Amino acid sequence: MTYFLNLQLFAEADKTEKPTPRRRRKAREEGQVVQSKELTTVFILLAALLGTKILGEYIAKYLLDVVTNIYLSIVNVDILFNENNLMVYFIKGIKTFAIIAGPILGITFLAALLISLLQVGFLFTTKPLNIKLSRINPVEGFKRLFSKRALLELLKSILKVALIGYVAYSYVYDNIHKIINLVNLQPKSILINIFNISYDFAIRIIFAIMAIALIDYFFQWRQHEKSLMMTKQELKEEYKETEGDPLIKSKIKERQRKVAMSRMMQEVPKADVIITNPTHIAVAIRYDKDLYEAPYVVAKGKDLVAENIKRIAQENSVPIVENKPVARILYDTLEVGDLIPEDLYEAIAEILAYVYSLRYNY
Repeated sequence: MTYFLNLQLFAEADKTEKPTPRRRRKAREEGQVVQSKELTTVFILLAALLGTKILGEYIAKYLLDVVTNIYLSIVNVDILFNENNLMVYFIKGIKTFAIIAGPILGITFLAALLISLLQVGFLFTTKPLNIKLSRINPVEGFKRLFSKRALLELLKSILKVALIGYVAYSYVYDNIHKIINLVNLQPKSILINIFNISYDFAIRIIFAIMAIALIDYFFQWRQHEKSLMMTKQELKEEYKETEGDPLIKSKIKERQRKVAMSRMMQEVPKADVIITNPTHIAVAIRYDKDLYEAPYVVAKGKDLVAENIKRIAQENSVPIVENKPVARILYDTLEVGDLIPEDLYEAIAEILAYVYSLRYNY
């Protein structure tokens, strides 16, 4: 029996378009942000190490005092294991741990909060916690297992182990004599030297990891930007969602234009005069002193629309006056509903006076 695997299932559509602001905003709302766990970890370790360095003397002194007090307070070993005494020492142990570890934990918490804010900014969303069926899709799982990201994560882990191993080996090699000579020192000096050696060693390890973390952050940023890239089809779909389908939008505009045209034509019989170009332009003017202080445009059009305006005017006995300059100025500078400007008062007044005189003579 032969099985065929459709390799197109593992192929991604060509994402050639830069992400739009809306795409970035939606990705952020869904928790898709640039964040390097390596960078967060190294900053937390560095903060803990610096906190231990700064507070180390205080912690050592306090711990020594606690141990000394416990040692001096033991009068009888049998009494030490009394139920009441065990409870007292248990509470003292919790208090001691809180005093010693509390400041360090506080420093690491602030460091974690600060590095998260620097990487992501303030963001609160529960969408990453939602169940996604795509996560249990075997095809998607197979793609993630053999993806470039998984390979780079493996290489990063190998590099981290190799780098830490090299730093550890080189440090021990350079300080082997100092480490061997510890046995010749006093107990207090041994503790101080062990602390200093451990601190120096940890600093070297942290800065080695920091180099990997910075590379990892750059990689995460590149992957994030790549994941936000859009196909031409996605760009079209987003445009439809935000601006509307161009076809539907054009039909709506056409419908609105027809409605506006119909309403405009209904106003033509109410006009006092139609001023023409004479064949290409027609502008209908009305003067109603109860509505406005000046005449206003009730309709205007060019070519076929102008012909319809003149036809309706003739059917309703509205005078048509030919005046090319005035018709052109009215058509180019005014919209339907606009009042006649003052610089045209004289020209329009003459035309209206002529129209009224015709009506009077009639």
